[in-house]
Amino acid sequence: MKKSFDLLVVGAGPAGIAVAIEGKRNGLSVVMIDKGVLVNSLYHFPENMTFFSTSLLLEVGEVPFISHGDKPTRKEALEYYRRVVKHWDLEARLYETVKSIDKVVSGDGFRIETSKGVYNAAAVVIATGYFDLPRLLHVPGEELPKVRHYYSDPHPFINQKVLVIGAANSACDVALETYYKGAEVTMAVREAAIYEKVKYWIRPNIENRIKEGSIKAFFNTEVVEIKEKEVVLKSGEKHWTIENDYVLAMTGYQPDYSFLEKLGLAVGDDVYQTPVFNPETLESSIPGIYLAGVLPGGLATSKYFIENTRDHGLLIVNDLLRKKKC
Repeated sequence: MKKSFDLLVVGAGPAGIAVAIEGKRNGLSVVMIDKGVLVNSLYHFPENMTFFSTSLLLEVGEVPFISHGDKPTRKEALEYYRRVVKHWDLEARLYETVKSIDKVVSGDGFRIETSKGVYNAAAVVIATGYFDLPRLLHVPGEELPKVRHYYSDPHPFINQKVLVIGAANSACDVALETYYKGAEVTMAVREAAIYEKVKYWIRPNIENRIKEGSIKAFFNTEVVEIKEKEVVLKSGEKHWTIENDYVLAMTGYQPDYSFLEKLGLAVGDDVYQTPVFNPETLESSIPGIYLAGVLPGGLATSKYFIENTRDHGLLIVNDLLRKKKC
């Protein structure tokens, strides 16, 4: 099995696929390596999820994305990216974890060690996203089985008392879906209102359900402790307890900074802990290692999406080709 490539992409999600396509289009040998399945993050999205974007805005590699509705479903997206990989005959080595990436001692390029072997590559792209690491609450009881940082399906929560933490798109979606399937839903929101950038077709629904009392919402409120059958909430100096069966903490996700640190990649000291990179080429603080997808946004996880990162492959490959000519 081939072990030496012009370009090795860590991550086989939409961004990694877009980079691999651009590399192959320009005659580079490319391999994607992912510790999970193809488009691993999308696979772990809720089963009934519908994208906020149209299928047209998700297309890559000139492969048409045909969906039954204006906004495609998770199932349609998984099928689409399988078709893209097959169309471009991309090489994706899955269930393989990257352990280290080191500069070749004598010569150019990198030595990449994974759970299944060792590779050599002239350049590396890190396109690992951020969906693997939830932002934790750091409160007593968060380790209890009743606490979920990922949501898949509303069925387990029928006739259960559910606390949804958060007020962005995912939290509102989860609150509505579990409510409509028969859960008794309460929301705990740190801010004074539902997040202002919640999608326009979701916001009126969640606000009306709260207004009519179908979904109870506590604003300017934090969770301070989670117990087996209850949750302790706080607003200002006031503390109170509510009965509870499940906690769905839709508090967002973050990049794997430990992996970036292990590679020696520099991270800024700004509030978003933005990785250091050249915005014109996406090259990181280590020459020859590039960042793609949502990763360049750091903790600003709403800055980059599939739609506005489809050109990352072009920026990276153009830089690689320029360096080859020099």
